[in-house]
Amino acid sequence: MNRQIGRLFGFFVLLFAVLIAATSWSSVLGARGLQDNPHNRRPLLQAERIPRGLILARDGTKLAINHRVGGGETLRYFRSYPTGSLFSHAVGYSFVSRGDAGLEKSFNRELTGQENEFKSLVDQLGGGTKDGDDLHTTLDPNAQRTAISALGGQRGSIVALDPSSGAIRVMYSYPNYDPNQIPNHYQQLNSDPSSPLFNRATQARYPPGSSFKVVTAAAALDSHRYTPDSLISGQNNKIISGVPLQNDGGANFGTISLTDGLTHSVNTVFGEVGEKLGKDTMYKYMSRFGFGSRLGLDLPSGEITPSGVFKGQRLLGSGDAVDIGRVAIGQERLQVTPLQMALVAAAVGNGGTLMEPRLVDRVVASDGTVRETFNPKVRSQVMSGGSASALAQMMSKVVQEGTGTASALSGIQVAGKTGTAEVAGGTSNQAWFIAFAPVDHPRVAIAATVERTSGQGGTVAAPIAKQVMETLLHG
Repeated sequence: MNRQIGRLFGFFVLLFAVLIAATSWSSVLGARGLQDNPHNRRPLLQAERIPRGLILARDGTKLAINHRVGGGETLRYFRSYPTGSLFSHAVGYSFVSRGDAGLEKSFNRELTGQENEFKSLVDQLGGGTKDGDDLHTTLDPNAQRTAISALGGQRGSIVALDPSSGAIRVMYSYPNYDPNQIPNHYQQLNSDPSSPLFNRATQARYPPGSSFKVVTAAAALDSHRYTPDSLISGQNNKIISGVPLQNDGGANFGTISLTDGLTHSVNTVFGEVGEKLGKDTMYKYMSRFGFGSRLGLDLPSGEITPSGVFKGQRLLGSGDAVDIGRVAIGQERLQVTPLQMALVAAAVGNGGTLMEPRLVDRVVASDGTVRETFNPKVRSQVMSGGSASALAQMMSKVVQEGTGTASALSGIQVAGKTGTAEVAGGTSNQAWFIAFAPVDHPRVAIAATVERTSGQGGTVAAPIAKQVMETLLHG
């Protein structure tokens, strides 16, 4: 009898332990997962009773604020965006009826005060209201307005950042949208064929054309297989991967230096370089530049697309069948985001060190206490300082006397590279320009691209980048 009672007691103890474990997981261990579940609307409804933290630009401009409605049990706070579409893709939106996007989503816990659990508990015990913390971003409204004006209603994107810190100053994607219209016009915006909700700066995959030759040149120099003075044939219709490769306009060059090959964007020079370096070396340097990854940017992962060689939606590696000679000139199935190409320029300008890109500088409580500061973070050492310096001088010649002269700034040395990729069956181009300046102490790196234009990178994208750089360097 005692043995049966003992077994029964043990059974109930086990059930009780299971109950405690399940309850603990649900209320403590699983709480964050439940709160972050997009199908769980309860946190969103609760969040309406919390004044979300503000989102501010670098100069203090308020990009996201709250409006209070009602009082007592009916008290609610609703989000609005004073600058409208200015930073719509970076800032995003937050509405109970439509969810959230952009920084509003990736920093939701900070903006609703959930990151500081001790503060939340004290506030609740004291009967107070939990406040969200403010986000101070790295974004520059003045330079963003210049980008908007420079792009002039053309579809495309501009990304500009500080090479030494990774702080993003400009992130513009057009078409864009006004986040204030999300609650009432979401379906219309979502079904618009021009895709205004789509962040071209971080999500669009474009062929980079010759702007990618900067990556190839970095691999060539840093692997010590080539120098800026290495002589290579620029003959038109050179056989690369068993197929003739043409230069732009069928131009035929003799034996020229690697520097002149970059200055005049000679396809056959860089096609040969890429083929001789081989897939392993090319992919190694592509990886160092950030290709194949989401780059560590502080936006939701679903709003960032990796760059690389694609077969459909699958990224191809060095073990796959890839025409590396044509990858080396920005062709084949290579697709890139504007953010990735801005980081290519930034890494060269920063002495070969790639910094992690970021949109947020610090999180600050409503009483002014700094909760968290996001310091510059090294992502990778792409190449040596010597290789970066040599490549910077090569890119400077592109602006001084090559395809990028339209980006030249008065009294400031600019290093850049143009790119023009045929799209839509050869009837239009994807125009590119990437650059950094000043060359001796870079303070801005940039990528500008325009969709489906009849012009080229040097005539369409370079002048756009020039205007934004001028604002950032002189503003």
